[in-house]
Amino acid sequence: MMQRRSQGGPMGRGRMAMMKGDKPKDFRGTIRKLLDYMGKYKKAVLIVIIFAIASTIATIFGPKILGMATTELFEGIIAQLSGTGSIDFEYIGFIILLTIGLYVLSAMFSFIQGWLMAKVSADTSYRLRKDISKKINKLPLKYFDKKTHGEVLAHVTNDVDVINQTLSQSLTQIITSVVTVIGVLIMMLYISWFLTLFAMLIIPISLLTVSIIAKRSQKYFKQQQQYLGHVNGHVEEMFSGHVVMKAFNGEEKSIKKFTKYNNTLYKSAWKASFFSGLLMPLMFFIGNLGYVAICILGSWLVIQSTISIGDIQAFIQYIRSFTQPMTQLANISNTLQQTIAAAERVFKFLEEEEEIQETPKPIKIQDRNTYQVEFRDVHFGYDPNKIVIHKFSAFAEAGKKIAIVGPTGAGKTTIVKLLMRFYDILDGAILIDGQNIRNFTRKDLRKLYAMVLQDTWLFNGTIMENIRYGRIDVTDEEVIVAAKAAYVDNFVHSLPNDYNMIINEQITNISQGQMQLLTIARAVLADPKILILDEATSSVDTRTEILIQNAMDKLMVNRTSFIIAHRLSTIHNADLILVMDEGNIVEQGTHEELIAKNGFYADIYNSQFLSIKR
Repeated sequence: MMQRRSQGGPMGRGRMAMMKGDKPKDFRGTIRKLLDYMGKYKKAVLIVIIFAIASTIATIFGPKILGMATTELFEGIIAQLSGTGSIDFEYIGFIILLTIGLYVLSAMFSFIQGWLMAKVSADTSYRLRKDISKKINKLPLKYFDKKTHGEVLAHVTNDVDVINQTLSQSLTQIITSVVTVIGVLIMMLYISWFLTLFAMLIIPISLLTVSIIAKRSQKYFKQQQQYLGHVNGHVEEMFSGHVVMKAFNGEEKSIKKFTKYNNTLYKSAWKASFFSGLLMPLMFFIGNLGYVAICILGSWLVIQSTISIGDIQAFIQYIRSFTQPMTQLANISNTLQQTIAAAERVFKFLEEEEEIQETPKPIKIQDRNTYQVEFRDVHFGYDPNKIVIHKFSAFAEAGKKIAIVGPTGAGKTTIVKLLMRFYDILDGAILIDGQNIRNFTRKDLRKLYAMVLQDTWLFNGTIMENIRYGRIDVTDEEVIVAAKAAYVDNFVHSLPNDYNMIINEQITNISQGQMQLLTIARAVLADPKILILDEATSSVDTRTEILIQNAMDKLMVNRTSFIIAHRLSTIHNADLILVMDEGNIVEQGTHEELIAKNGFYADIYNSQFLSIKR
């Protein structure tokens, strides 16, 4: 039912998937979709915006009000020295308390909007992952035939994480940065339009510096991400295939390849870090030059009694507050591009064509011991323009064993996938007890089957849990009975912790033959009405194969069974053998009948027999 494939690549491939689409193709359309998706949080986001603006405004007024205290203190000292007055500490105290109150209020607003946005972003990420998970189960298998596991995994992990981080951090930063830039600019103009114009000269110099360094560093950052993927992919590939690599003396070649990737990664990472690290010192240097110039010019204006000393202090604070959000907005613009690109990929995935919908009025499958199966003029192609199954017609009587044989690529496994409705046929019909399988729900249909594939599939869990996957609601005793029937019990007691031994993620702590026995035990436990075996004994030794064959013969009694076989010696006792070639049935009959015809089947059988004799 499920095949175990290589688990390699999510780390490297996920990063590479992110690199493939740094810029969205439809920026506005994706933003619209994201806003629609977040429609249920309109009130929360509105409150966040209001609180973010309120918090920023409170912060903006702080330097101006504090400057009033500085001016009062300066003028009080001058008056005290000249003997014309004294320092008004009551007024200064009031100003300080007012400033503290503003900053406390700003902090409270900031905390509330941060808490609300964290909740919105976490809930949005939860919904996205939930919708992606549901979508995965609705997609046809042909979608996964065209995509790697890493690409699908990137949607669930990398892309959703990028959206989550942007919503929780960057969105409020955009609001506060924009409000800060506008508010600070207004306050600077209010204090002195002349100083403001002078201070604005710093901005183009800063932007030019950022632009030059960003262009130099960007290509190295891209190269760093690219070769990080190469290094991860190579290491993962070498670890997963280390036995083959050692068997063919590939260590030296592997080390050379890794060294090449690693050296390139080192050079690009070093240059990327150097240029990005150079940006802040240069920005500080340019900013400090601006502060010095403002202080000199401001001092001259104070001497001329054009401006108060408190306003100069406030103006310098505003300059610091002005340059920081400008830099943040520049950084956020790049982050926003990546976020919209990630959202675009997620929404594209969620909009992928789903498998054919269930019939609106499904028929309940009648509960009985055996079922007959009919293929009636079945046409199918994984690509509609390339038909691989042509007018396939066959009838399997209830409780009979049907063997499907033929050369590689004849369409044997495809027929089984169509029977399980992993794919929908293009024309014709597949019927169970006279009813088209499309009249049943996929869930009800697949309850009839148990499937044992040549490619085994086990998960990271105990042996007991892996066998119980065939039927979740059974007792441990029933699992052990099934294990004994499939000869699993014979080797389990030689393993640490018996049935409670955990199979590791790489499935390297049991043999390939033992893996096959576990999948057979799972099928035995499922107690299916229709049994599908795709070279189920291909990975076991000859002695175990005989035992498994006996167990399978017992299991197939009074069950409609389909056996895909490459070794024809295992299907002598089949009730019907379908011989396929290039998507067509070229012969059918019992083993003896087909041998007597001396046709295609006889040629295959004799070639196997002669090869064994030799």
